Amino acid sequence: MDFTATLQAAWAKNDSLLCVGLDPDPSKFPAALRGRDDAAFEFCRAIVDATAGLVCAFKPQIAYFAAQRAEDQLEALIRHIHDKHPGIPVILDAKRGDIGSTAEQYAREAFERYDADALTVNPYMGFDSVAPYLAHKGRGVIILCRTSNPGGSDLQFLDTGGESGIKRLYQHVAELVATKWNASGQCALVVGATFPAELAEVRRIAGDMPLLVPGIGAQGGDIAATVSAGRTAAGTGLMINSSRAILYASSGEDFADAARRAAQETRDAINQFRR
Repeated sequence: MDFTATLQAAWAKNDSLLCVGLDPDPSKFPAALRGRDDAAFEFCRAIVDATAGLVCAFKPQIAYFAAQRAEDQLEALIRHIHDKHPGIPVILDAKRGDIGSTAEQYAREAFERYDADALTVNPYMGFDSVAPYLAHKGRGVIILCRTSNPGGSDLQFLDTGGESGIKRLYQHVAELVATKWNASGQCALVVGATFPAELAEVRRIAGDMPLLVPGIGAQGGDIAATVSAGRTAAGTGLMINSSRAILYASSGEDFADAARRAAQETRDAINQFRR
């Protein structure tokens, strides 16, 4: 089953638009895990097992593992998700953005080494920087469009002089992906919850394409505005990501149970505004 189909099935099975980001920060681990060689894996595994029935996707951020020299633990974590929680897609958040043979190697890393179902990609270098990932049929390619950080406006909000309301650079990216780059149906877009008006505009341009939406929780994005702006007519279409608010709901030994409670509260809050 390919990424898009797996995601659609997860939306339905778990009645959820929630994506849990897996950003393991050793300084925030409970005391029992600190200093362990497998701490990143064990922390994330506990979070995954506690929340898997409440989510539509998991999103490990590669930098948190690489900085700890824990890439082997990332591989083990993705295997664990696939083995123990089949049907929940894994998005590798790496924001790759190169071309040619280098991009081909990044694609192999994401889809062959890590066996991720989807990867985040930076489109700044144009279609050349996206095509090598699309060559891996069935894998999702999630393209940065209107990101949640304030500095994103430095480039993404530039006026391109386009026609038919497509003037800002982020709008141009959304239109390119929706009309030209997504011929295989593998693409999705990243749009931040911190900009609900632009989220609604991307939804208008991109139709029912899936949108990965960071920015709720610790970054302050409003759930009601996010769902209203980004949902499809069917009440789906979104992977609304929350990381720190769920991962670090407790610093004690009950961290996994606290994460489950936070995930359930977030999923239920999202569902209030879906239909």
